[in-house]
Amino acid sequence: MKVYRVGILGFGMIGKVHAYGYLNLPLFYDPPPLRARITHVVTSRLETARKACQMIGADVAGTDFRLVTENPEIDIVHVCTPNHVHREALLSALQAQKHIYCDKPLVATLAEAEEVQAALHAYRGTAQMTFQNRFFPATMRAKQLIDAGALGQVLGFRAAYLHGGSAAPEAPVKWKLTAVAGGGVIADLASHALDLLDWLIGPFAAVMAATQIAYPQRPSATDPQASVPVDAEDCVMLLARMRSGALGTLEATKIATGAEDELRLEIHGSRGALRFNGMHPHWLEVHDAAASGDPAGGLRGWNRIDTGQRYPAPAAAVPSPKAAIGWLRSHAACLANFLAAVGQGQPAEPGLEQGIRVQQLMECVRRSAAERRWVET
Repeated sequence: MKVYRVGILGFGMIGKVHAYGYLNLPLFYDPPPLRARITHVVTSRLETARKACQMIGADVAGTDFRLVTENPEIDIVHVCTPNHVHREALLSALQAQKHIYCDKPLVATLAEAEEVQAALHAYRGTAQMTFQNRFFPATMRAKQLIDAGALGQVLGFRAAYLHGGSAAPEAPVKWKLTAVAGGGVIADLASHALDLLDWLIGPFAAVMAATQIAYPQRPSATDPQASVPVDAEDCVMLLARMRSGALGTLEATKIATGAEDELRLEIHGSRGALRFNGMHPHWLEVHDAAASGDPAGGLRGWNRIDTGQRYPAPAAAVPSPKAAIGWLRSHAACLANFLAAVGQGQPAEPGLEQGIRVQQLMECVRRSAAERRWVET
């Protein structure tokens, strides 16, 4: 049985998360989607690449992405680098017909996304975006209920992705807070919420946005005594209208004091409603408007469905379907979805096309904030 050889570009937090998936998939899926092994790790510094290889048992460390993307021995390329470094590696991997698993956002700018889109015409591999919030049992169940008409006509929605890591003025400027690296909260957090809403109740029709930079100056990440300008937003709020006519709000921020990694979603329809909170991912909350309110409230109200870790086969019951699910488990499920598509020779969803779609939405949000007007998507 073929063992797919995997190369990872970038080994910061998200690179480690992708590696976690490979190391644990045999426990989570019986049988696993396919047999794969991480053999190459590329980072910006050789010492960090070597340390990564020692950590996960990979063979080859390097600093040039071509060591992975143009290597005939590599089957699968993971793009886990900062946003502004995605483009060149993606185009190389697409030309080499590698299978690609790309962390969000696809690239740093819409112009770069259009280059990727042009390259997709000749691409025959399988590629997927890491929009892992689609892969909680709760959000998967939400999609099933919406598609089955349980909510009726969708009337309104609220989405928020809240972090508090930049609320303090002494928080340093890292690459995610710099425009040159394709940073800002629109790319970092809003991209997830835009994808989730687009998947569940989209497509979008128009957006009207406003952004905020809390502190024009912050300490440098390399020299805390030096102050540097901040040129990427750390908060965005927007009104959004879907093509269905539904109107709602979306907020993404890193200045929500007290929040850690809180993705909230509410969808209201003519027949029912759904609620999800990523800090409590064990449950999907559902309201059935058809339930009787008599006597004394009857059975009307919010019902918490124990979605837990109830993934369909071949997912294994590890540690238990009833055990509280965590953020890493959704990443493992996202990776398993990609590998299953690779093994079957099928397109993966959400593919790079959805990455381009989210890039287009992010550009509309930025234009709206800059021009202070509604922008059609």
